[in-house]
Amino acid sequence: MVNNRIKELAAAYKSEFIANRRHLHANPELSFQEFQTAAFVEKQLRGFGINQIEHKAGTGILAIIEGNSPSKKVIALRGDMDALPIVEQNDVSYKSTIPGVMHACGHDVHTASLLGAAKILNEIKDQFEGTVKLIFQPGEELIPGGASLMIKDQALENPRPSGIIGQHVMPFIPVGKVGFRKGMYMASADELYITVKGKGGHGAMPETLVDPVLIASHMIVALQQVVSRNASPKIPSVLSFGRVEALGATNIIPNEVKIQGTFRTLNEEWRAKAHGHMVNIAKGIVEGMGGELDFEVRRGYPFLKNAEALTARAQEAAIQYLGQENVVDLDIWMAAEDFSYYTQEIDGCFYRLGTRNESKGIVSGVHTPTFDIDEDAMEIGAGLMAWIAINELGSL
Repeated sequence: MVNNRIKELAAAYKSEFIANRRHLHANPELSFQEFQTAAFVEKQLRGFGINQIEHKAGTGILAIIEGNSPSKKVIALRGDMDALPIVEQNDVSYKSTIPGVMHACGHDVHTASLLGAAKILNEIKDQFEGTVKLIFQPGEELIPGGASLMIKDQALENPRPSGIIGQHVMPFIPVGKVGFRKGMYMASADELYITVKGKGGHGAMPETLVDPVLIASHMIVALQQVVSRNASPKIPSVLSFGRVEALGATNIIPNEVKIQGTFRTLNEEWRAKAHGHMVNIAKGIVEGMGGELDFEVRRGYPFLKNAEALTARAQEAAIQYLGQENVVDLDIWMAAEDFSYYTQEIDGCFYRLGTRNESKGIVSGVHTPTFDIDEDAMEIGAGLMAWIAINELGSL
């Protein structure tokens, strides 16, 4: 059976998958700067004997593996390649060698897993029908998102896939397990950039000033009613502020306060209304207290909705590959992913790869300086992705 053959190859190449992941982890590159990563990916693919390769969206790589009857059906597999501006705190041999840059979201795993799936699929291409399109994507972590740029650069054309599969690490799922969710899964994500302007001066004479710190504090509290008093309980929404910058001192009130935040939801109509609510509330508070306001809503990724039928087939394939006990159902997650752009174009399935191992102390979440994975996940990551692709195309 093809299923067993994939398992054999994934086990045989596990050390190679891990080595590739460690190389990528030690040499991270920020969004849209993945030049060395792209070169590494291309070198590996050509080493596998995969030579139908194109460069897309600057640092993106697109590759093709043709089985029997290549035009019968096309399925795409996607892996993202960029890292984050985080200083790594792990004490491991493959620790980041680039100051202030770290693969803290598992994109090294995603790239290495897709490379592993590519190697497996190319070795058994005489055992399946159709074509596999490999999408190594830049810039998932940064608006406008590398997925949108890959689409603009025709990555989903010539040939056009019937569906696309994406895989992402999940540190809350134990290694050996994977998770799926049909339908609505992840939120849209918008970035908020706000400046509250006043009149600064000596902190001992606030009556002569227009205090932007006080105004900004009232505004932030008032904005929470956008979710608590305006959003339907049926529509999950999150409004959070992660950066407030008032460059004064103990006795100096600054002229302005800069604030950054994020708004996330799962409904496009409410998303648009919420933008208006936020601006109107902020403007009323700030101007009512004598200040001035700049409020920019920078639209980010749309919500991610997994295609029901495709995801059901992929989940069943995972059960066949790993066993029912190792495939779990996922809840809605308010994080965002630019994989959502692909799902606006074609059917998509975005699933989770378990990477947690409490006995090894591997428990940190993504986007933290201590994030790491149990590397046993690499064998599953590569093998399962290859099996889902063949299950979708059909084996001989």
